[in-house]
Amino acid sequence: MWYLINSFQEPLPWSVCPLNANRTGFNKECYESTAVNYFWYRKTLNITPDIAESGTLQWWLILCLATCWAIVYLCTIRGIETTGKAIYVTAIFPYLVLTIFLIQGLTLPGATDGLAYLFTPNLNTLKNPRVWLDAATQIFFSLSLAFGGLIAFSSYNLPKNDCEKDAVTVAIVNSMTSLYASIPVFSVLGFKATTAYWDCLDRNIMSIINEFDLPEESIMRQNYTSWISFLNSSHPEKIAGLKLKSCDLQEFLDQSVSGTGLAFIVFTQAIILMPGSQAWAILFFIMLFSLGLSSMFGNIEGVFTPLLELQIVSKSTPKELLSGIICLISFLIALCFTLGSGSYWIDIFDRYAGSVPLLVIAFFEVIGVVYVYKIKRFSKDVKWMTGRKLNLYWQITWRFISPLLLLIVFMAFVALQMLRPPSYTAWNPKYEGFPMKEEKVYPPWVQAICVLLAALPCTCVPLVALFHLIKQKRRSKDTSLVSAEVFSCQGANSNFPHPKE
Repeated sequence: MWYLINSFQEPLPWSVCPLNANRTGFNKECYESTAVNYFWYRKTLNITPDIAESGTLQWWLILCLATCWAIVYLCTIRGIETTGKAIYVTAIFPYLVLTIFLIQGLTLPGATDGLAYLFTPNLNTLKNPRVWLDAATQIFFSLSLAFGGLIAFSSYNLPKNDCEKDAVTVAIVNSMTSLYASIPVFSVLGFKATTAYWDCLDRNIMSIINEFDLPEESIMRQNYTSWISFLNSSHPEKIAGLKLKSCDLQEFLDQSVSGTGLAFIVFTQAIILMPGSQAWAILFFIMLFSLGLSSMFGNIEGVFTPLLELQIVSKSTPKELLSGIICLISFLIALCFTLGSGSYWIDIFDRYAGSVPLLVIAFFEVIGVVYVYKIKRFSKDVKWMTGRKLNLYWQITWRFISPLLLLIVFMAFVALQMLRPPSYTAWNPKYEGFPMKEEKVYPPWVQAICVLLAALPCTCVPLVALFHLIKQKRRSKDTSLVSAEVFSCQGANSNFPHPKE
């Protein structure tokens, strides 16, 4: 964390670039990109220009990864016994930090522009099916649907627990938290966009003042538009020769990203401009770490509990050992993310292993409960638990709306993947459009891995169902054979004379 916070010490490129160096190679990369981008992609990730170039394991990333998993292990060492205590800190602390950021964010210039951008719908964006697919995937992550964590945690509830009330409460709290978190985030992003817009205007104003030898402060941000209109009509050749940049606040607001880019680049660039940037950085990254821990608690519990409850692992196995094995395996798998190409693999796992399988698993969960276990039996179970009958909303949603929506989102994802080959954006200093990222198509072998990541978790559901079906058939067949043998033995015994006869 402290390694990342060092990026807040100085926003100027020359603070992280070699002083006596030609602007070629890595040095060109340093001078042509922003300090935050250079620090993130080169100093932190040491990223390769192509996913096919794996690069070496970065020791500092391995150290951070090992530290994180060690903390996760300590918090889940005895399953729900330790997780339940740690969750109080990891769940409450982010709300505290968000409140602090909310108060600070609303006082920043441009905060209202950011909030207006947040709450003003863009109809053209809403027409894009990719947006709805991303929204559906996000709600799965937000509610931890189909991960198994919620089911694992709920298994510790009392038999007659008001599960309907819990479900509604979780959904409402989740939505309110998302809305509450978006306000400080977009306030800060609005501040960043406004600052970039002002910088763009100031550079244009300086160029005009120098070209026309005007007095300083004759052109201000407030009268910039009128001056440009006047000069365009009176001196169009000179204005065209200056090659002024187009300064549009909306364009700066549109320059938003998601995932690691939002947390470690865009938000970081905004925090740099805030007074006391290092203090805000510490709060921000501790909050992110707490959120990550909370997510991992559910994921670990989603593996830990079924292994014990389904008797895959003996209940006599020490919980400390089982939790340690789960964390160790997870750590070893995650080592691929510490390679020079690790950032590209994180995007692949996020896009394919963390989206399609969730949709498919959730679809099978709904179909399994409603049409295999039967909705009537499930309704009786809920009534026994809560003392209330399921209302019409749940009946219609589970029978028709949820399966249909999941199917539509899945088909939309498949259609989008078929329209164009899977691609990614690479940080390539040799790209002619650098510092913009270069869009590349995944190599065939990477595409095959993408298919496997999406397909393997999905095939587990029908394969396990088939296994249990065959097991049940064999059990019923064995029972029939035993019954037949007993019946035949009874019939044979009836032919023998009774001892008393």
